[in-house]
Amino acid sequence: MKSCQKPVDKYIEYDPVIILINAVLCKAQAYRHILFNTKINIHGKLCIFCLLCEAYIRWLQLQDSSQNTDPDDLIRYAKEWDFYRMFGIASLEQTSFFIGIFITLWWMTPEMLKRKSDFILLLKALLLSTYGKLLLIPAVIWEHDYTPLCLAFIKVFVLISNSQAIRVTLNLNRILPWFAIFFGLILENGVVCLFQKMGWDV
Repeated sequence: MKSCQKPVDKYIEYDPVIILINAVLCKAQAYRHILFNTKINIHGKLCIFCLLCEAYIRWLQLQDSSQNTDPDDLIRYAKEWDFYRMFGIASLEQTSFFIGIFITLWWMTPEMLKRKSDFILLLKALLLSTYGKLLLIPAVIWEHDYTPLCLAFIKVFVLISNSQAIRVTLNLNRILPWFAIFFGLILENGVVCLFQKMGWDV
């Protein structure tokens, strides 16, 4: 900035590792730098990979509950189908979660989401903020008695990241993003209940 001879975004001068650490600590300014001042274009790939991680966790838990060791090809194909089914369910749950957030924010702050570009930017921010789901894999690889607790902490971390992404993207206070996330969780749990009524393991 010419008037004060200092950069507006201090993270421009920071090492990427420092930026990443600050993003993990959920600092708003680090999120703002990543979303507005970097050319990251991995939103889709990151989303798919995170969904694969979540589907793998669910599939693994499903296999542990079945304990079927039959080597028959039909059994193997059934297990493979279970993984694809878990991926589909995880995708639908995340989609319903995002839809709940978009509906709430559009209803509460319509002036913030007037254009298509506003929706796209918020979607990219939400997709990037789900990076915490990558921690699901090491949590399962290093399986121990506290694995369910670790999975719960990862879920909370992802929700905090989502909140910061919404707050930074739309320049909101701290309360409204959490209200949107709460409504998104309600919609997501509604989808889970629907699958359970259909007799599917979720």
